[in-house]
Parts: sequence; C-alpha cells; structure tokens
Amino acid sequence: MEDHLRFSVCFWHTFKATGADPFGVATLQRPWDSASDPIQKAKDTLDAAFEFFQKLGVKFWTFHDRDISPEGATYDESRQNLSDLANYAKAHMDRTGVQLLWGTANLFSHPRYQSGAATNPNPDVFAWAAAQVKNALEITHRLNGAGYTFWGGREGFDTLLNTRMKQERAQLAELLRMAVNHGQKIGFKGNFYIEPKPKEPTTHQYDSDVASCLNFLREFDLLKDFKLNLETNHATLAGHSMLHEMQLARTADALGSLDANTGDELIGWDTDQFPTSIYLTTQMMLEVLDMGGISPGGLNFDAKVRRQSHEPIDLFYAHIGGIDTFARGLKIAYKIQQDGRLAEFVRDRYKGWILPFGEKILTGQRTMEDCEDHVRRHGEPTLASGRQEFLENLINEFL
Repeated sequence: MEDHLRFSVCFWHTFKATGADPFGVATLQRPWDSASDPIQKAKDTLDAAFEFFQKLGVKFWTFHDRDISPEGATYDESRQNLSDLANYAKAHMDRTGVQLLWGTANLFSHPRYQSGAATNPNPDVFAWAAAQVKNALEITHRLNGAGYTFWGGREGFDTLLNTRMKQERAQLAELLRMAVNHGQKIGFKGNFYIEPKPKEPTTHQYDSDVASCLNFLREFDLLKDFKLNLETNHATLAGHSMLHEMQLARTADALGSLDANTGDELIGWDTDQFPTSIYLTTQMMLEVLDMGGISPGGLNFDAKVRRQSHEPIDLFYAHIGGIDTFARGLKIAYKIQQDGRLAEFVRDRYKGWILPFGEKILTGQRTMEDCEDHVRRHGEPTLASGRQEFLENLINEFL
C-alpha cells in the first residue's frame, strides 16, 4: 500500500492563497492575520501547514519556493529568505516526520517572467530563472526531497509572430540540462520531473502533453534524466484522458509522479478540483499497479477547495475525501487485477503478435513482399470484436 499511495499536500494551493481569494486559506488557526512582517507571516503559515499535515496523517508535502518564502528586494535577499524559511520547515519536518516529496521554483508569477523563464527572449531573464532553480534545487536537496519538478509556467507563446520556437525550445533544454548537471554536482539523488500542461496562462506551451514532452526529451537527449509528473486536468485540457497520458508515459518508462486532482470538463481552464470519481482513480491505480508502484513519486494534492467552501473544515473534507477516493480506486484496481479477465482479454486480442509471423514483423525480419505473400496465402483476415461494452461493464462489476 505504501509504495502505491504516497500522498503529499501541495503547499501552493492549500496554504498560499490569501486576501480576496478565500477559497485556499488554511485556517486551523489564523496567527498571521495580525502579523505585518512577511517573514513572520511565512513562519505562521508553515506552523499551520504542518499542523494540518499532522491532523491529516500524510507523510509528505511539496512546495514552490515562493510558497514558503517571500521574494526580497534583491536576489540575494530572496535567497536568504528561502534559506531561513527552509530551516524553519526542516525543524517542523524533524519534529513531525513529514518528508518532502518534491520542491520546485515559481517561474511564472513575477512580472519578469511574463514572456517565459527559460524560453524568454531576454538572456538576463534566463539567468534569473537559472539562479532561482539553482537555489530551489539546493533547498530541495537540503530538505532531502525525493524529487524536483519543473512546471512549465509560461514556457510557451501567445503568438508565433514574435517567437523563435526552435531557439526557445533549445533554451528550455539547456536550463533542464543545467539543473541535472548541478544536481549531480551537489549530490542530489532524487528524480527530476516535468509536468505537462497544454495552455493557460499562454496560448500554447511547449510541454503540452505526454507525447510532446517525450518527443522534446528524446530530441535533446534528456529522457534518461527526466520523468513526468501528470495531472488529470492538464490531460483533459490537452484533449486526452488521464488513462491515455499515464499509459503513454508508463510504456515509455517515464511515469514518475501524479497530481491528485481533477477538473470540470465543461470549463476550459485548470480548475484544480479534488478528485471524487472512483472510476477515474480506479483507472489510474490500474496503471500504477501495472508498473509495480509509483515510489519514489507519489500522489500530490495540487488542488484547492471551491470558492464557496471557505471554512477550515472544508479543507479536511476535501483532502480526506480525495485520499479515500484514491484508496478505494487502488483496492478496486487490485481486485480487477487479481480477477484477471481484463488482462486476459487484452492478451488474447494481441496473441497474433506472439506467433511466428507477427513476432518476425515486430523484430524487423519481414518485408513488404513477405506481407504480400502472407495475404495471398491466407486471404481475408478474421476480425474479432473489441468488446468495448463488455469491458466497460466488467469494470462496473467491481465499483
């Protein structure tokens, strides 16, 4: 169970939203309401966060650098702020046993990143992004994080009229390569992740879905260094199902971690809702079981309660409900796996490819002339039903 369901809570959505946006405030206590010092507010928020983690019983958490630490007037001041707050978080981690699943840098909120970070047309902005990633990676390593994630942010374009796509993609690859090299230099042993996202805030992002990410990583010889952190709402925004994205990543040995959220398919943007569909989580857990577990990655609650769910207890309803939804999905997926009928049907459907003729096609031992000769000898192929309705109802038997 532990290797299949490693839940973490994302600091960004649960604890960062404040002020006029009441739907994301963690208010177990509200010690920061009277605090005017941004560092003290950050410490108070970390206090509430780890109280929340303990009450939930989760063993992992995640963060963006700007979630836990305010930006300073200079880079060095920002760097020192993050270092100090990381020490404060480390004390909480040592006290509670809550571990860091992954960290990341916020390369999208500041106005300097309005035209991208790594993909910015200005190399001075690239340097800022690289320095910020360096610092966030070092902090992640200091906190013994199991991974480091790149969320694309604004790494894309609004119009091709002012964009050199080839150069911007090369710039992005270079930042990723720098991060890998620096990770090796400082002894970081965790996974590096990319989180695909098709759009919003830009019209198009270079890491738009699993296929585009895999192609990008192969093109720049980075596939050996990166795995993917997948999110359901990003999959649907890209026009795919989460099952499609997970299976594509898994079969490329690139599925690394999951954002445990979902979205409203009637809304064309990233709503980051908590998962409640057991059908969805069952499909997801079938993929996790097929790969033997997702550790050292996990299921990260990169989600927020709805705008009208503004009371502290709503955070508990949302997170506990999401955990239960995935736990039930895992139990159901295990029963489906043990039952064996689904896997047996798929094996039988492709059995021709393990017979001599099919096997030799896959291993490059047959030519077009061989295929033509096969057709002449065997005539029209016998077609078998895909049994879609049967299989969909087979899944329903276990729900």
